[in-house]
Amino acid sequence: MLEKMKYDNSDQPEVAVLMGSNSDWPVMKNCTAKLEELGIPFQVRVLSAHRNPVQVEEYVSGTSAKLFICAAGLAAHLGGVVASLTHKPVIACPMKGGVMDGVDALLSMVQMPFGLPVATVAVGSHGARNSAVLALQMLAMSDEKHAKTLSKFRTEISDPGTSHPQE
Repeated sequence: MLEKMKYDNSDQPEVAVLMGSNSDWPVMKNCTAKLEELGIPFQVRVLSAHRNPVQVEEYVSGTSAKLFICAAGLAAHLGGVVASLTHKPVIACPMKGGVMDGVDALLSMVQMPFGLPVATVAVGSHGARNSAVLALQMLAMSDEKHAKTLSKFRTEISDPGTSHPQE
């Protein structure tokens, strides 16, 4: 299990990063690094929709987070389960693995039933980083500090001399 203080940067998170397994951390640390860089308070938890659904429900109902980023592979139900438990936005990050190397997780996440949308990003580390940027965009809608950070970020990435990490 991940140690709380090692991967959280706040006791009052704006974003909750949930992973179905510890094995998602090598990819999702790209998300938390980007959240940190963007100045977004977050918490990370390893909670499986299948192995500990009660703890998922307890965390989702008890957190002050304004939105959730959920990483899962294979059946990839974590984002959908979280969406069923909250009215807050949910962003899903499909993880590579299985016979379809993450495409199965991607398809599972984007095919949510009407009324329970889950915003879904790309498979892998690009998707993990983009989930942090999407979270910033959502937060910027009602927070001037985040709106300024988003504007600065978009200006920086539009510079042709800026290096962008590759998958």
